Amino acid sequence: MRGLTFVVTGTDTDVGKTVFAAALAGALGANYWKPVQAGTDPRSDAQTVATLSGLSPEKIVPEAYRLATPCSPHRAAAIDGVTIELDRLLLPHHAGPLVVEGAGGVLVPITHDLLFADLFARWAVPVVLVARTTLGTINHSLLSIEALRQRAVPVHGIAFIGEEQADSEATIARIGGVRRLGRLPLIDPLDAPTLAAMFAAQFDLDDFR
Repeated sequence: MRGLTFVVTGTDTDVGKTVFAAALAGALGANYWKPVQAGTDPRSDAQTVATLSGLSPEKIVPEAYRLATPCSPHRAAAIDGVTIELDRLLLPHHAGPLVVEGAGGVLVPITHDLLFADLFARWAVPVVLVARTTLGTINHSLLSIEALRQRAVPVHGIAFIGEEQADSEATIARIGGVRRLGRLPLIDPLDAPTLAAMFAAQFDLDDFR
């Protein structure tokens, strides 16, 4: 039987899902896995999570694919001369919880005929959607929720990143029929102790157990 697993995905690129994944993995003492990394300059998401989560190195599971080109995985693989195979994207079995991070938004292509949302549907584990609080987030969030639901992906809830926008956050939760898990404000300087403290203040860990 698989242990506690969460997939962290976003409404778009650079919404803050890696920071949230680091905070969640650190709070749970979980293993972390980024199945496909496209672009490693200046560092990979796994390296960022290792720095911000406080996790020991053995809890950072190596990527199935580590691509050099910073673009959609399907295109990065083509440029790098790599063929992405589905059987390498099975969820890893590790003792304890597992936090898995997607790439970009839910409809980013992994191959020419497989989107991340399709992969999430195959995994059939709870997904946490990470969204900005800035202008446009209602549309992006509801479209992402709809895309996940159309594939019967279980949506565990939504986590926001940025300054408080109470009406937008409540509107997304109400119309999308999802739980608002909490909100991480922008943290500067961003380091592991500050992130852990902010996550503890803004989220209820019981919502992830």
